Amino acid sequence: MINFTNNSKTGLALGGGAALGAAHIGVLKALEEHGQQIDYVSGTSIGAMIGAFYAFGMSVEEIEKIAVNLRWLDVSSLSVSKMGLLSNQKLGNLVREELGDVTIEEAPKPLAIVATDLASGRKVVFREGDLATAVMASTCIPGIFIPVETDGKLLVDGGLVENVPIQSLKTIGAKKIIAVDINAMRLYKKPDDIIEVITNALDIAIENLSRAKADEVDLLIRPKLASYSRTVDDPEKLRELIDKGYHAANKKLNSYK
Repeated sequence: MINFTNNSKTGLALGGGAALGAAHIGVLKALEEHGQQIDYVSGTSIGAMIGAFYAFGMSVEEIEKIAVNLRWLDVSSLSVSKMGLLSNQKLGNLVREELGDVTIEEAPKPLAIVATDLASGRKVVFREGDLATAVMASTCIPGIFIPVETDGKLLVDGGLVENVPIQSLKTIGAKKIIAVDINAMRLYKKPDDIIEVITNALDIAIENLSRAKADEVDLLIRPKLASYSRTVDDPEKLRELIDKGYHAANKKLNSYK
């Protein structure tokens, strides 16, 4: 039996998966109900945004309210750039509106955010610097959003290099690892538009290159989200995703009592 204690330096790695990230909120609910303290947080893509809110002390209820009211157009705008169809600057603005102009190192819980450097193909782990910029970079789906330029790098979605940021979590001090893979066991369908072409391609790449493994962590939570679209924005569907995350986490946590 795994012994998670309040002084065990437990970390939570939240994986990418666009709108499927609502399931992370259900996981957070279950963790709190079980009294599981989280000392460190890492996030990739949507996991970066939810992880940032959580690391900065936002309640699960507050995060849920933001998530169920969020729409695709709320966090993007049309782009005239040749580098992407849309800009996710509005997402950065949302982070600033909710948390202020904060830096990553100001988080009460140590936080790591993962992005990908397009020029080198290397993983970039934000452990300091402007929080909103890091979240924008980590959630920047290539081909859809304009890459985020910072410190001379062009950055896109961290899912390309570490979709469930387990190793990045270890680098900031976590000893016990809880990981949430919301992109597992995907079911693919024929794309209907360019957005689905790109997101399907990203899912396939992640599935083959960056899948979290149970032997890498102390507790791996994989909600069954195969039938849901990564771009769902219906509030009822988002609440279903939250419930899926809650039940998956609750089942896992109960098994370690």
